[in-house]
Amino acid sequence: MTSLVTHFEVYGEAPAQLARFYASLFGWQIEKAPGVDYWRIQTEPANGKSFGGGLTYRAADGPSSWLPYVTVSALDDTLSEAQRIGAHIVRPKTAVPRTGWYAVLTDPEGNCFAIWQADRTAFPPPEPD
Repeated sequence: MTSLVTHFEVYGEAPAQLARFYASLFGWQIEKAPGVDYWRIQTEPANGKSFGGGLTYRAADGPSSWLPYVTVSALDDTLSEAQRIGAHIVRPKTAVPRTGWYAVLTDPEGNCFAIWQADRTAFPPPEPD
């Protein structure tokens, strides 16, 4: 049996600001849950196949994390927009030959995430002589 990723969480000191960051960058629907310090993330319209997550405050002894990849249609444009709204590039656009491109960023609070664009023609630039 295959195990599927069904939920993710992003932690920070200012989750309301992170909610605006991710909503702006990826177009996600993010709403504060009533009565608790938790923001619900909907990554696509609710259709039974949606992948969701949440935002909340980082615990004082916050856990290590894992790296989520977000598929985008235009990696270069997304990188530019991410930097414009406060992200930092950790690993620039990198080719996975014959598969696609990815880049690793941090959000304004230092949480790492990656963006991915499928592209069967992807190849790294030639090495200089």
